[in-house]
Amino acid sequence: MKHATSRTLYAYWNRIRGERAAPERGDIRPDAIGKILGDVFMLDAEKPNPYRVRLAGTHICTLLGRELRDTTLIDAFAREQRAEIYSLLDSMVRTATPIIAGVIGETADRRMLGLELLLLPLRHHGRTNARLLGSLAALSHPYWATLVPLVHLRVGSSRFLQSEDVIESEATLGRLRPLPQLRILQGGRP
Repeated sequence: MKHATSRTLYAYWNRIRGERAAPERGDIRPDAIGKILGDVFMLDAEKPNPYRVRLAGTHICTLLGRELRDTTLIDAFAREQRAEIYSLLDSMVRTATPIIAGVIGETADRRMLGLELLLLPLRHHGRTNARLLGSLAALSHPYWATLVPLVHLRVGSSRFLQSEDVIESEATLGRLRPLPQLRILQGGRP
């Protein structure tokens, strides 16, 4: 996971699920993830309109230039990728296994923005395949990102997350040391 939003949401989800495959929808407390809410969304996985957006954070709606509530997440993707996205989401719901994906957003004038997509299963009324919790966060913040909406998304890479993957990455993060700070020395011309 590259983005702090993905790591924060995954850690919260993992903590509240305990030994279950997924936490119950009612266990999610927005105040516990308040700093990342703008990048968080919730989907309804039930038919007849699977992957309908129930809630979407303001950062996501701003990036896409529209309110996403009651649309499907699939609609945000390029037409030629929609079948692949359905298949990916269906697999995630069926196996209750989180997914992390590298996504490219594209504007009408072909500007591109790298994003990270995290999808996590949620139980609802005891059913593991009823809801999805996720985040979509920009990996950079160019000046135009909030001015020019992304017209569609494309998945560049995706993988199912296993708990060992995340434990390993958390251990690696603990071994990193901070880089030295920039220091300004007095001197120069007299």
